[in-house]
Amino acid sequence: MEGFAARSYGTGGPDNRPLFGETSARDRIINLVVGSLTSLLLVTLISAFVFPQLRPKPVNIFFAICIFLCCISAGILIYWYRQGDLEPKFRNLIYYVLFSIVMLCICANLYFHEVGK
Repeated sequence: MEGFAARSYGTGGPDNRPLFGETSARDRIINLVVGSLTSLLLVTLISAFVFPQLRPKPVNIFFAICIFLCCISAGILIYWYRQGDLEPKFRNLIYYVLFSIVMLCICANLYFHEVGK
């Protein structure tokens, strides 16, 4: 770690504060909720291959692949945001994309488990 210089953020001297200012309790709670909902994605991907029978239906696998591709784009946005390449105003867009993925996972699980038939 000795070879790395501290970022100055244009202040003229080393500065160790977070990239976009202090994180609030609200931001930490949102990050915990989004992180815990990631388990829903894992359940969805496993359900695509296991339910309704052990031999998966091709439409279930296609559904899971589409959800996974959406997650890749959301992951790239989050990576860029944490690197500082995106402005803080894009945080709401990231939350919207993550909410859409969660809703898509819920719909996929309802379809896989044939709820409502």
